[in-house]
Amino acid sequence: MGQGVAHATPERSAGPRRGYLARLSATDLVIVLLSALLHAVWSVSIKQSGDPLCFNVLQTWSGSLLLAIAAPWIPWHAIPAPVWGFVLLTGPTHALYLYWMSRAYEHGDLSLVYPIARSTPAFLPPFAMLLFGEELHPLGALGIAVVVGGMWLVHLQPGVHRAYAQSATRFAVLTLLATVAYSLIDKSAMTRLAASEWPGSVPRAIAYSLLLQVAHALAFAPLFFRARSAAELRAAARTQLATASAAALISFAGYALILRAFETSLASYVVAVRQSSVLFAVALGALWLRERPGRPRVLGAVATVVGVALIAAFG
Repeated sequence: MGQGVAHATPERSAGPRRGYLARLSATDLVIVLLSALLHAVWSVSIKQSGDPLCFNVLQTWSGSLLLAIAAPWIPWHAIPAPVWGFVLLTGPTHALYLYWMSRAYEHGDLSLVYPIARSTPAFLPPFAMLLFGEELHPLGALGIAVVVGGMWLVHLQPGVHRAYAQSATRFAVLTLLATVAYSLIDKSAMTRLAASEWPGSVPRAIAYSLLLQVAHALAFAPLFFRARSAAELRAAARTQLATASAAALISFAGYALILRAFETSLASYVVAVRQSSVLFAVALGALWLRERPGRPRVLGAVATVVGVALIAAFG
């Protein structure tokens, strides 16, 4: 990510790119793919923790400390008033995402939950077209469809316990809906920030990411204490605090990269390419969690890569 600048660049001041020329740049493509890998690693760390809810509350609180470190270098006066409203909206939405994802991982394998929860491209483009005036190239739209098809194909697996699978699927779908919501909110916020003057040395994307980190940590706490006790949290902290803190750094870096891409690229394509994390998650689930993906999951992962290639070429 580059440094913040005093004035918007010509590309930013010109507004979002539209029509068939609206592509992901090579830089944004690399940024989003790196974010996808970090998200898959982060998700595996949650799944292997043994208690995703405790692990996630530890990492949200650890991540919030980053704001205190960066606060002196953030130009608070340069943040437009509407962006503060987006922070108040995105905090609870991210908290619901984290809560529902935790519950999904309690009931299902990573390779079962992850593809459903990351099916955002199936639902985001219509809202992005309405809210941001985005237009999709036909082959870019085909790429999005292939990505979505690949993620649902990865979900097919014989021998899955039906009751647990139903619970995991229900929470995964709720996670998906929260992802669509916060993607639209955060895209709106970054569009506003990208068009504003920014005299600080901390990039816009990092400043906003720090704000939403604190907002969703505060909103996640009451959700956590509805399901877990303080005693359970203390027990988890004794064994998981260091790992959770590392996960918080991974999550922060991964989403700051996405916010940086949101400044100049179409939300539909950014979110679609990020779903290549499904491929990374299936591989990491096999290597790290010893899950055994069947042929449908492998084919689905390959389809995801094909869809990403279409988006990169024609987005």
